[in-house]
Amino acid sequence: MIVQISGQVKFPITLDPTVWIFDDRKLTYDEVFHNSQASSREEEAEDELKRKSLRFDREMYQQKINPPVNKSLTRAEKELIKTETFLMPIKPFIHTSEPDPKVTSAVLVTDDGDHSIDADELGESLLLFSKAGKPLKEDGPVHLYFKDGSNKDAPITGIKKIIFE
Repeated sequence: MIVQISGQVKFPITLDPTVWIFDDRKLTYDEVFHNSQASSREEEAEDELKRKSLRFDREMYQQKINPPVNKSLTRAEKELIKTETFLMPIKPFIHTSEPDPKVTSAVLVTDDGDHSIDADELGESLLLFSKAGKPLKEDGPVHLYFKDGSNKDAPITGIKKIIFE
């Protein structure tokens, strides 16, 4: 249930998609591929960012007084995690691995063979890691979706390794 990023990178890394369910960068499938709600979601995201900024400032002040405590999930967040389908942008992980600037393509090693993809297109892609609240065990650990949704009906499945060439 892990995905390795290797090849012509400064820092080869191993991703564990099972922990992404707690990551704030995750996006819901509907959020990504149903644009009718995009403008309201952007406004909500901006409001959320402002709330988080105020909360961060408050917590930094409190942290000086009291040690930090793990934030518990609300009931709504718990229900969402159990039922929703989630995707994770791959760009932050690629940025962390620091591919060589000369890299133009990447190979996705899957159960069905290798798939070559443009490195820039890969950077703008999303990884599906949870379907209906469950990790992808049978054809996972992740599926690759292009940001434009062009492969929405036929994503690249069973990705085990990403090799930058």
